[in-house]
Amino acid sequence: MKRSAGVLLSVTSLPSRYGIGCFSREAYDFVDWLARAGQTYWQILPLGATSYGASSDSPYQAYSAFAGNPYFISLDDLVEEGVLTQAEIDEVNFGDDPADVDYHALHAHRFKLLRRAYERSDISRNPEYRQFVRENGWWLDDYALFMAVHGFFGDKIWTEWPQDIRLRWGYALDYYRRELYFDIEFHMYMQFQFDRQWKKLKAYANSRHIRIVGDIPIYVSPDGADVWSHPELFKLDENKRPTAIAGCPPDGFAADGQVWGNPLYDWDYHRQTNFSWWVTRMWHSFQLYDVVRIDHFRGFDEYFSIPYGADTARDGHWEKGPGIALFNRIKECLGDKAVIAEDLGYMTDSVRRLVRDTGYPNMKVLEFAFDSRDTGAANDYLPHNYPENCVVYTGTHDNETIVGWFEGIKEEERRMAREYLCDPYTPAREMHKPFISAAMMSHAATCIIPIQDYMGLDNSCRMNQPSTVGKNWRWRVTKAQLTDALAEELNRFAKRYGRMNWDAEKLLEAEAKAAQEEAEKAAKQADA
Repeated sequence: MKRSAGVLLSVTSLPSRYGIGCFSREAYDFVDWLARAGQTYWQILPLGATSYGASSDSPYQAYSAFAGNPYFISLDDLVEEGVLTQAEIDEVNFGDDPADVDYHALHAHRFKLLRRAYERSDISRNPEYRQFVRENGWWLDDYALFMAVHGFFGDKIWTEWPQDIRLRWGYALDYYRRELYFDIEFHMYMQFQFDRQWKKLKAYANSRHIRIVGDIPIYVSPDGADVWSHPELFKLDENKRPTAIAGCPPDGFAADGQVWGNPLYDWDYHRQTNFSWWVTRMWHSFQLYDVVRIDHFRGFDEYFSIPYGADTARDGHWEKGPGIALFNRIKECLGDKAVIAEDLGYMTDSVRRLVRDTGYPNMKVLEFAFDSRDTGAANDYLPHNYPENCVVYTGTHDNETIVGWFEGIKEEERRMAREYLCDPYTPAREMHKPFISAAMMSHAATCIIPIQDYMGLDNSCRMNQPSTVGKNWRWRVTKAQLTDALAEELNRFAKRYGRMNWDAEKLLEAEAKAAQEEAEKAAKQADA
């Protein structure tokens, strides 16, 4: 397996002038920056269409397993198309802090601009749009109708809609399709723009020899088109309400456990249908990404079931998941695909066996290696114990930054870490570098580091703190922070530990040589 490195950065965290990272020029600049940094992978968070509210901005609670987030549509591209003007965009306040996502401002203003662009687009006459609708109707029709009805009822969760449309009675579906025709087409238009712009960006990244690692949640949102349109896939009662919900049990980090609220899959139904929905979901994911990271992979072996309506996870219990049969079916239908199994959390021998049987690389998080409470489990995360077939991280989007983590752990654990690293002298504010080196020099084939850790940032720049609301998914990097010096530092890390993207390096050298030759030619012509 080829040794390689990458950077973890959500699309939302990219620089841009419009309040949130998107598929604008800055995204292409970041791809170029990764190429100069010698990286092979850009790992992102889920691209799904998120809802709005203190606990609803999470990319892991999207309105659909298949739809993209309209926030990511580049407004600059719409100006180039002539359906928006720069003056109209400049009138909008998307937030005052370029290092923070103001979701309130986005929700209040961005959709108004997109609606204006749609109304000027004459989209129904666009052959590319019509082809997109034909090819994606299997999910797009239900999603667009769901979103239109959702807005019509003031964004109430769909289980609170009137019975006729909540239960999808035929006459109700016909009625809302007719009455909300333009709202439905607007949501289709946004998905068309998202799809076109994302695939253009991904193609550019691939042309620079950068591969995209996408991230898909195991579960879908309770307030989403998937549950409403395909209730047979989930454990629901006769009123289409969950009988049990997802979460995780109490542990040393959360005394009451975590209640996620997602409906659980009816795995018996999925087996009866040869896992067709999951096969389709994975196929769709590989249309968007080069590598797919599946969140909460252990839930396919056993999943934690919590009674619907419970405030804590204390009364939950474990149930068996689909196991290897699901992944055998995916391989049978799609062939060998690049998948990362997020197997973090409570591990059992059966989970380890499932990961091993799939052949997928699993995840190792360096922060877990120095837990004085459980040295047995911690040993799995010490770099000298990593197998080749894994992906190592200093931390993930759910963890503290490496600097914030090191500052907060016990003195005994800091001593353990320094002794392991043979580094008694590096100041605490610089300790991210020894930790990155430890991850880089491990046997793991792939090493992916959050950009915050490369920059040595503290926990004020953390992406998510599980079981909290109102402050997550907001952090952004500024253009001034993505310096040439930082790219060169990443480049040196990659070369030092045999993880350099030499294809990108050769491309950049060839482009530099061609540019120099062109400049010399122009100079000669000027002299003549």
